[in-house]
Amino acid sequence: MSDIVLRARDLKKHYSVGGGLLKPSNTVKALDGVSFDLERNKTLAVVGESGCGKSTLARLVTMIEEPTDGSLQIKDTELAGASVEARKALRPKVQIVFQNPYGSLNPRQQIGDALTEPLSMNTDLPKAEKRDRAKDMMAAVGLRPEHYDRYPHMFSGGQRQRIAIARALMLDPEILVLDEPVSALDVSIQAQVLNVLSELQEKLNLAYLFISHDLSVVKHIADDVMVMYLGKPVEKASRDELFSEPRHPYTRALLSATPIPDPTREKNREVLKGELPSPINPPSGCTFHPRCPKVFEPCADKVPLLEGSNNRKVACHLYTE
Repeated sequence: MSDIVLRARDLKKHYSVGGGLLKPSNTVKALDGVSFDLERNKTLAVVGESGCGKSTLARLVTMIEEPTDGSLQIKDTELAGASVEARKALRPKVQIVFQNPYGSLNPRQQIGDALTEPLSMNTDLPKAEKRDRAKDMMAAVGLRPEHYDRYPHMFSGGQRQRIAIARALMLDPEILVLDEPVSALDVSIQAQVLNVLSELQEKLNLAYLFISHDLSVVKHIADDVMVMYLGKPVEKASRDELFSEPRHPYTRALLSATPIPDPTREKNREVLKGELPSPINPPSGCTFHPRCPKVFEPCADKVPLLEGSNNRKVACHLYTE
């Protein structure tokens, strides 16, 4: 049996925006050609600035939205053209944990009901068994049995995120999309939630698509990292390779902005000039070239391809010319 549970090839998502009376509409290329594999018991982290397409990718993988073009296979089923029944069978296998745990929970719903609701909608289990499974999952994420009848406002942020994780796992998924799951939490609580996620992955053999802008968190949990800029991946590598030897100038700038808890260590900050360009009218050639400190002749005209060997790939003319 293959360890790959999800395959994406040249995945694209474009939105038509604006337009109106006598005005043409514009196209936002939120994703413009993303390819990757996701394996069991592995974590692929997707990083980049706000607006790079991370959350759009999460919505496509969880089947909240459909891609404009490209291939997306979940458990060897191609989603493009898949029947309603096939999609319905796959939805429980891919679950998502959102950034804001309080916003993702119904404030008027007791925690026990929030956890058993996915079972009520997708299974015919008796009430007692649903309750037992919910309490087992609560224990797995570090919650106590007496929490079952409480409401979301009675919990801390870290506890609410544990509840959200437990709810996502109620249908025994194989893929968990984690969209900035710890960015709203205190640093000490972040570590606790990340440890829970690591333990659950090992125990349940889960595949994680971990979306984040915090590279210190990514370094703790990821196996592989994909760096995105303006809808496209610019570098892919294992965690250790990327953090020890970043190649793309954008990756180096992101890493240089990551705080290092060592006052004696000298830090060379690479500051990017300018702002993230509009995805409605992206720059020609390499879209990063207006902000790149290493820009040279071909960058403004020629689009670099994501190339390399094995799992180490970079889209930069510094490595192709």
